[in-house]
Amino acid sequence: MSAMTPELLRELVAEARLAPSVHNIQPTRWRLLSDGRLALVDDTAVRAPVADPSGHDVRISHGAALEGMSLALNRRGLSLLGVTFAEQRLSPQHNVQCMLTIGNAAIPDPLLASVPRRMSWRGTFAPSPQDNDALASIAAARDDIVCVSDRRAIAEIAEWADQAELSFVRRDDYRRELLDWMRLSPGHPLYAQNGLNREALAMNAFEATGAGFVLGSLFSPLDRLGLAASLLSDRAKTGSAAAILLFCRPRDEDPLVSGRQFYRVWLEIDRFGLAACPISALADHPGFSDKLRKLGKVGEARRLVNVFRVGRPSKPQTPRHFRLPVDQLIV
Repeated sequence: MSAMTPELLRELVAEARLAPSVHNIQPTRWRLLSDGRLALVDDTAVRAPVADPSGHDVRISHGAALEGMSLALNRRGLSLLGVTFAEQRLSPQHNVQCMLTIGNAAIPDPLLASVPRRMSWRGTFAPSPQDNDALASIAAARDDIVCVSDRRAIAEIAEWADQAELSFVRRDDYRRELLDWMRLSPGHPLYAQNGLNREALAMNAFEATGAGFVLGSLFSPLDRLGLAASLLSDRAKTGSAAAILLFCRPRDEDPLVSGRQFYRVWLEIDRFGLAACPISALADHPGFSDKLRKLGKVGEARRLVNVFRVGRPSKPQTPRHFRLPVDQLIV
């Protein structure tokens, strides 16, 4: 291939950064190595240690970024000839996770058009019976998806999701970390760059202000009064989904590999004209994860990596991506 120029590298990183990451923390950095390979670099200062104590979700995020880079290369007629997984310390803050060998002559990826459109849909879904065929097609094309479309089962999962989320939110350290990554006012200096801002959370100004209080100083008294659960509930949104998709991967698989497929599943959902929102609390909570595995008849050899609520948005989406500047992502 022709030499990687600074301009091409910036183009590639600008597109690769559209991949999802836990809490939109964006832990992935990139470096062009002297031998022409591209290194995926972990910024160890970017973490959500309470929500992700093992670092599993950060590695899933790196995997999604890796697939984002693969798609960005593909759009430009390039391809990944190989990925070498090997950790290498560059500095106290930066560790290489893998090296990418890049070549020419890529076959156009059918998911390319979905990259700029994909986003979390945190609103309700519109009834749309014709979506059942699309959901069946997604599940049939992959061996890592279980589709739950029974209305009673979806209603039950919606209850589980609220209970799982509340169990985490009742921890003071979890709420503090979550609030630290939330950008509830446009005046926040990082509002358009990382974390979860009120637009991404589908909140208006009043709702965002209220969320700050409910997750902050008022949580304990509201919880004692039995009001916190209803104020934080997403049951109506989850219950309106056309289906719940269980994303399951081999239990011993490197999360970098799982993360690549996580991104591709989400793009597949968009390609069929649907929208999705992860319900990570269900996968992270051992009890509810087990319930879902039993419901979906997921064998012991598979890990429940994440859960999506999926459907047709109740109103048109205007995709916006809140990401760090490209210059901060090249090290």
